[in-house]
Amino acid sequence: MPKPMHRSSSFKRFNRVTKTGRNVIHYRRAAPSMPHCAICRNELNGISSSGGKSRRTNNRLFGGVLCANCTAEVVKLGSRVEHGDMKLSDIGIKQRQYVLQLVAH
Repeated sequence: MPKPMHRSSSFKRFNRVTKTGRNVIHYRRAAPSMPHCAICRNELNGISSSGGKSRRTNNRLFGGVLCANCTAEVVKLGSRVEHGDMKLSDIGIKQRQYVLQLVAH
């Protein structure tokens, strides 16, 4: 049984064969990955993966969650829903939750 600290998913597991021929598992802490947009899955620009939470995000609408293109699209769709030009059911499922957040404010 591994140590309790090695049971979390923050440690990557590597199978290794020692010189004596035994199969052992080595653990290495996982490096943080780059943040991605929640809609289009592209990497977010201007955000580092190191530092505190305030350093990792930018201070704009949906900063650190959506990229600039997806944010602009959500703002457009939210405006259309508010003015009655479009129904909420006409919006894609990935964008709908962000439009709802925008309309709620």
